[in-house]
Amino acid sequence: MRVVIQRVKSSQVSIAGEVVGKIGRGLNLLVGIASTDTEAELDWMVRKCLELRLFANEENGSGRWEKSVQEIDGELLVVSQFTLYGDCRKGRRPSFDKSAAPEVAKNLYDRFVDKLRQSGLRVQTGEFGAMMQVAIENDGPVTLLLEREAS
Repeated sequence: MRVVIQRVKSSQVSIAGEVVGKIGRGLNLLVGIASTDTEAELDWMVRKCLELRLFANEENGSGRWEKSVQEIDGELLVVSQFTLYGDCRKGRRPSFDKSAAPEVAKNLYDRFVDKLRQSGLRVQTGEFGAMMQVAIENDGPVTLLLEREAS
């Protein structure tokens, strides 16, 4: 499983010009599901996304990243992105052999979103498999790649 985490001031996802998900301060999560992913990868990734300290502690003015999205009561925008598993090492067209099949990926993606919602934070999503436009006001900019492979 791969997730690109972006700390954002705001983010939104649109389909055919209609906004389907929109957040303020929080995290934009672009999610790729591999064919080998299981519940263990989901659980690890949910914990990481919710607990990583990516926000400054504004109370003490240190500027250090001391707070998680949970601690700032932030929001999450989760967008499926199978292209995170695109392999461009050979030829001119990416291979997506490591991506999970759509029906498997959708099930795992939906469970990932459900687990994030259990945190009590506001979670918005795009639409799995749709052609989407994502507008991101990256804060920092802060962009990280998380990866967890099945063991």
